[in-house]
Amino acid sequence: MSNILITGANRGIGLELTRQLSERGESVTGVCRQSSQELEDCATEVWEGIDVGMDACVSSLREKSAGRTFDWVINNAGILRRSDFPNLHWEDMRAQFEVNSLGPLRVVAGLRDSLGSGGKVGIVTSRMGSVGDNTSGGAYGYRMSKAAVNMAGVSLAHELREQGIAVALLHPGWVQTDMTGHRGQVSAEDSAKGLIARLDQLSMDTSGQFWHASGEDLPW
Repeated sequence: MSNILITGANRGIGLELTRQLSERGESVTGVCRQSSQELEDCATEVWEGIDVGMDACVSSLREKSAGRTFDWVINNAGILRRSDFPNLHWEDMRAQFEVNSLGPLRVVAGLRDSLGSGGKVGIVTSRMGSVGDNTSGGAYGYRMSKAAVNMAGVSLAHELREQGIAVALLHPGWVQTDMTGHRGQVSAEDSAKGLIARLDQLSMDTSGQFWHASGEDLPW
């Protein structure tokens, strides 16, 4: 049994990750701002009131995780707020950077002492953060925030290599969740299956790679 922590676990992909990992016998701690009955029903433990978009989450996670060891940390929390040129919404763009880009860094910083050799860090990013894959433009805040977290993930892969901690950057697909207005091409259940498979597969040899949930390598 592995100890796994998942952010943004109260709904969507995070909830499905929690459900599937719990069903296979893992001990799952769900982290969220506000819990849900669905999360309470499937998580081993719930840490509520933690906002990864705020600096205070670093000390909160450090305090809650004292003396604990986590085998996996899955940074799933994220927000999408449409902002297209020239009608750019600056506050929405900044909010996406706080959650999508800085959030995973805050989480790993807060849990650093609870990750040891053999540990794995997953960052749920998006192919919309790929420069090479951008063929349509738009969604400035979301694209830029995901490109930034891709860079952060690669840097973390280098920083944590000596400690034997592997990092994966994972695109979940266009998933049918509240975030997408349920207009996606893949269910949260199937997306979570793919993400778990990629994390199972993750090793020090593949640390720092950018993968689709299907296993496809994605361009930067």
